[in-house]
Amino acid sequence: MERLQAYKFQLQPKAGQEHVMRKFAGCCRFVWNKALALEKENFEAVGERLGYSKLCEQLRDWKKVEETTFLSEAHSQILQQTLKDLDRAYVNFFQKRAEFPRFKKKGMRDAFRYPQGFKLDESNARIFLPKIGWVRYRKSRDTKGTAKQVTISLQAGQWYVAVQTEREVDVPTHPSQSAMDVDMRAA
Repeated sequence: MERLQAYKFQLQPKAGQEHVMRKFAGCCRFVWNKALALEKENFEAVGERLGYSKLCEQLRDWKKVEETTFLSEAHSQILQQTLKDLDRAYVNFFQKRAEFPRFKKKGMRDAFRYPQGFKLDESNARIFLPKIGWVRYRKSRDTKGTAKQVTISLQAGQWYVAVQTEREVDVPTHPSQSAMDVDMRAA
């Protein structure tokens, strides 16, 4: 049986790295808000959603526009992950599993996610993040399994990394060998 598990560690970024991480989180927030506004506007006008693929085309265009060229400084995958998160939020809303997606505010749940391209160096307690470099972290335990994605988040003024791993585990079986009767008659 496949098991997904996350390990969370506190990052120890240098001042320059922290600045870049804040910039990346801001870019993700900007993309979320701009895409959400575009989705709302399109849904009110036409009555249908744009979806992830059309928003990715918009993202490509936003990087070329003069006032939003700062988006090209951020890693493209973290911006695409933001659009995937927005698409998931819309699907959850329409399937009545969540509320309508909200606009994001600065400093509230700042985060971004790398689906690939990162490198975990557990022996030296550091992680390589594309366009940021090697960042040290406080290693409290070993990770088990293959690292699949990492999420960088800012909480209470501290940066954290959550490493999602995947590994194969045995199917759990109950140690009891005896059978049990259950009386289903009404009392």
